[in-house]
Amino acid sequence: MTRSVAEACDVLLRDGGMARIRPLRPSDRAALHALIARSSPRSAYLRFFAGGTASAHAHMDLITGPDYRGHALVALAGGLVAGVAEWIPGPGGAEAEVGILLDDRVHDQGLGTLLLEHVALDAADAGVEDLVATVLPENRAILRVLHDLGLPVEQRYERGQVEIRIAARPTERLVAEIEARAHEAERGSLAHVFTPGSVAVIGDVLDPGGLGNRVLRDLVAGRFPGPIHPVDPRAAQASPAAEVCGLPVRSGVAAVPGPVDLAVVAVPAPAVLGVARECARRRVRALVVLTGGFTEAGDREAERELPRVCREAGMRLVGPGCLGVVNTSARLHAGLLPVRPAAGPLGLMAQSGTAVVALLEGAGRLGLGVSSFASVGDKADVSGNDLLEYWEDDPATRVIALHLESFGNPRRFRRIARRIGARKPIIVTKGRRDLSVGHSHAAATALGAASEDAAVDALLRACGAIREDSVRGMLDTARLLAFQPLPDGPRVAIVSDSRPAAAVTAGACERAGLLVPDLCDVGDLAFAITTVLADPGVDAVLVVSAPPSWPDPGAAMQAITAATRGATKPVLACPAGRDGLIDGRIPAYASPERAAHALAQAHGYAAWRARPVPPPEELPGVDPPFARRLVAADLAAHPGGRLLDDRTAARLLEAYGVHVAETVAGPVSCVEDGGGGEGAEMVVRGVACETFGPLVMVGPGGTVSGPPGGSADNHADDHADAQAGAHAGEHAFRVPPIDRAEARRMIGEARRAALPNGHQRLPEAGVRALEDQIVRVGRLMDDHPGIAAIDLDPVVVTPYGVVVVCARVRLAPAPPLPSPFRRRLR
Repeated sequence: MTRSVAEACDVLLRDGGMARIRPLRPSDRAALHALIARSSPRSAYLRFFAGGTASAHAHMDLITGPDYRGHALVALAGGLVAGVAEWIPGPGGAEAEVGILLDDRVHDQGLGTLLLEHVALDAADAGVEDLVATVLPENRAILRVLHDLGLPVEQRYERGQVEIRIAARPTERLVAEIEARAHEAERGSLAHVFTPGSVAVIGDVLDPGGLGNRVLRDLVAGRFPGPIHPVDPRAAQASPAAEVCGLPVRSGVAAVPGPVDLAVVAVPAPAVLGVARECARRRVRALVVLTGGFTEAGDREAERELPRVCREAGMRLVGPGCLGVVNTSARLHAGLLPVRPAAGPLGLMAQSGTAVVALLEGAGRLGLGVSSFASVGDKADVSGNDLLEYWEDDPATRVIALHLESFGNPRRFRRIARRIGARKPIIVTKGRRDLSVGHSHAAATALGAASEDAAVDALLRACGAIREDSVRGMLDTARLLAFQPLPDGPRVAIVSDSRPAAAVTAGACERAGLLVPDLCDVGDLAFAITTVLADPGVDAVLVVSAPPSWPDPGAAMQAITAATRGATKPVLACPAGRDGLIDGRIPAYASPERAAHALAQAHGYAAWRARPVPPPEELPGVDPPFARRLVAADLAAHPGGRLLDDRTAARLLEAYGVHVAETVAGPVSCVEDGGGGEGAEMVVRGVACETFGPLVMVGPGGTVSGPPGGSADNHADDHADAQAGAHAGEHAFRVPPIDRAEARRMIGEARRAALPNGHQRLPEAGVRALEDQIVRVGRLMDDHPGIAAIDLDPVVVTPYGVVVVCARVRLAPAPPLPSPFRRRLR
């Protein structure tokens, strides 16, 4: 039997359940015969075009036998083989026959589409150009699935059958269809977490001081409307009449009721796996595991086993080591949370317990309510990416805030956040630290003063997410975005009853990058606010009130409230020392600096959202298969990787249209006035970051740095670091793929930082050529993870184009990229 090229992976079904897709094994024969036995005669007929099941059973013997020449995948759900799909190459291998059989119990759950997606991608990877399916006309379900797959389809009728020919070429439409199906499945699976019909609390519920007891009491006090089942695994000898909060307590771990949508687990770490297995047996749909400490206790086996148990049973897992979940509209308060948040527009996620406390308590003090909240702890399963999918369509959530310690899958985060950010703002708080470069320290040096900070900024910039450095900054910006419209531009009118206070506020706004066309110093706040709101030259209004100048400070609040009803421009206020919301909708800040910061963040987000999204660009002169073969061959010859020789590096770069000059006559000088000399020096670099994938940098030339990954003599590493640090502010970083508009912005950022007075101009033809080089380097890094670093230094920008004077490339072994076309849980 020829083995399929697919790897085993877990997938989400349309109803939120799970399945595992993996290559067929000869040992699956009995399970396949059982699948046939469970199938109805009609299902067998539609698949094998014959009455009875004899043909179906014979086919299962064939595909698990030694002479089978096809490739088959099976899907397992609930411990059983629930589907099998195959592709059989024809003569020459350019086309293949495809077939699929599903368990009758999993119809309409999206499993057939998932299997066909994986089969089509496997076949395409093996060089198949067309998949051919022969279908009976009455098999409308599979005809619809084939047409909706997202690949080009041709259909024709012949001798009472329908022949479907599918082009096995991944397309942008396929990506869109896969993302839409993945989104539907994610929402379905997390519905069991955030809108459960029933909840079990498993822990020391009979102990008045126990964590399980506290969870139960909070759940009951929150008036959860569905059935609540208290379970005390340690109370095997408890009285049958034992109750807590008027609810009968089930005794012993085997007493977990089922099926239940959500189980909140608060038992000691050694008992967690047993409880999880019992929940799996009872068909619980999701777990919130409050228990932590697996890593600290050295129990890494339990740490690995818990998500495996959940995956096999189709249970979503929040945690372990979390503080619980909240959905205010569903009256779900399940966990060990410091406060019970009020209902509001903020969807909130945090990893650490410290952040949970700070965020929930801070939001409560500011009057900022929560739509739903998740403390994800160790993120063994549910992560920020999953929660983004849930909040995308949640009508109660207007702003999304993520307090992250790490990105689990940055590529997936970018795709999801970019889509969601076009409609809902996403605010991210992420700690700042040095970049984790998987290949070497000198590879980081090749990017100048790159840090994880630069990578996070580049990633968030790419998807329009707003970065904050603190919980306070996150809540400041969230208040403005949740209750006020976005500004159309950076022009802010300051209205104040105190000229000194207005001047201080104007300075804060200008330092934040905002424009202050007018300072309005008046006694009648309401009239002034109404006037500037009507001014077409004003994009936002910031009201500054100094209470000592008012006999009645409350009058200022009344004036602000009255004048801003029905306003279509953002209004925010600084009522000297007051934080929170005025009239439940106008954000108030204790200092002008905080108000200006929040407004600047809102302006930056609005500007990103207003940018047109360029269509995908086809780059001429790009040969990915050649580059892939070159990288693979060189890594096979040098398994540990190496700095490529000049000729091999040039061949690799030329495969993506980056041409390296063989010689350059005379010295290269930097043009300071746009005329004379040979050209301006720039640097284009790329590095594969262990945590974030590829990162591309553009900066001015002239810095001293060694080749990527170090050189044979390892020269000047310390000096390179020092030079890189000196030029850190001159570099523009982005996460590829990078389009031409973004490449032009990178060039502008780098030049403005290097020459703040703007006295050096780059020729337009040279800028366009440099854009092209940046786009191509980004595409090359993005396509081939085995490229650890690229260093084009210098790139000379001339009135006629660019000249790459020196190019260095380092390769290093790396895992293959996850395909955006293949749905799978991380």
